[in-house]
Amino acid sequence: MSSPSARSAWIDNLRTAVIVLVVNMHACVTYSHVGDWYIMENPEPPMTRKIFFLFWQGHLQAFFMGLLFFLAGVFAFRSLERHGTGRFVRERLFRLGLPALFYMVLIHPFMVYVLLGVPKIPNRPSLGVRYVDYVTSLRVLRGSGPLWFALALLMFCIALAGWRSVSSKREPRVRENSPAPKPAALLTFGCLLVMTTFAMRLFQPIGTNVLNFQLCFFPQYIAVFIAGVAAERSGWLVELAASRRARIAGWLGLVGGPVLLATVLALGGPPSEGGLSAYAGGWHGEAFGLAAWEQLAGLGLGLGMLAAFHERVNRDGAIARWLSDRAFGVYVLHAPILVALTPLLRPLQGNHFVNVALLTLLGLIASYAAADVVRRIPGLRAIL
Repeated sequence: MSSPSARSAWIDNLRTAVIVLVVNMHACVTYSHVGDWYIMENPEPPMTRKIFFLFWQGHLQAFFMGLLFFLAGVFAFRSLERHGTGRFVRERLFRLGLPALFYMVLIHPFMVYVLLGVPKIPNRPSLGVRYVDYVTSLRVLRGSGPLWFALALLMFCIALAGWRSVSSKREPRVRENSPAPKPAALLTFGCLLVMTTFAMRLFQPIGTNVLNFQLCFFPQYIAVFIAGVAAERSGWLVELAASRRARIAGWLGLVGGPVLLATVLALGGPPSEGGLSAYAGGWHGEAFGLAAWEQLAGLGLGLGMLAAFHERVNRDGAIARWLSDRAFGVYVLHAPILVALTPLLRPLQGNHFVNVALLTLLGLIASYAAADVVRRIPGLRAIL
């Protein structure tokens, strides 16, 4: 029941796989118009085709960012115990705050004002004037793009450090390992996620954000980060990943998730052409059904991914390490690369699914190449 004292190959491989899915998600949004992204290609697919994207992207959204927060909670507690509160906070500010600032100050305005040429108006002001306005108008605070994850994780880590400072005065720092959560506890956890997600969406429905934070998804992110901390603190991560209940949960999410989503859509009717409508939030049966499907399927898929990678992808090697070492760099750099590649694919005029596959593949190749180059620049290797 012990937790590994150092990074494990299966965890690094899992994190790499999830970041690959992040790139794929943004490639999907580019062509599906399901979600929001810097560039949305026309023509928008009809609902008969969009529904396939909705199923795929919906299942990704249900678990992949939550899984990243869970793993982040595991390593955050491990780092906090190793370094102490002060050094931990400084390290998190450096490793999370600086990449987010780099993105907000340089990458986001480069995409908006150079790659996309916004605003597209005659005699528009110079790039310098527009950039100064971007900063002084505080729009920079909304320019985190995918790096909202780093900012949210930074806030979670600071809260964790505060909790550890208070609790360490009352509790011993060394504890015996505890058993992993049983099926009843996991189901209870899932039901709590359903209720808190539904409640949050009464005020922050899907499609809204506050400074680029989509709070409609944050009940899951907060809860699984805390679960990751608990897993490391009590030493049950490996036991849970190796358990039969994690494998069963994974199969239930993989097989039952699409069936449950189809049932929710059959009972509530297809989403409107303009968006999710009643499914997005509010006192609607559709909103509760979507929240229930999303959180229960997401929990199952997340547990299944833990089990699958622990059992089948627990291998280290030069290629795996190379990919893992550059995974966060890919996360930081993939947005401008996808935006730059998208117009280059227009002459191909393939169907939406082919375009997504091409953009994902080319985006990953270019993002990994860029991450490798950037990591060779003094000063940037430490944060990317």
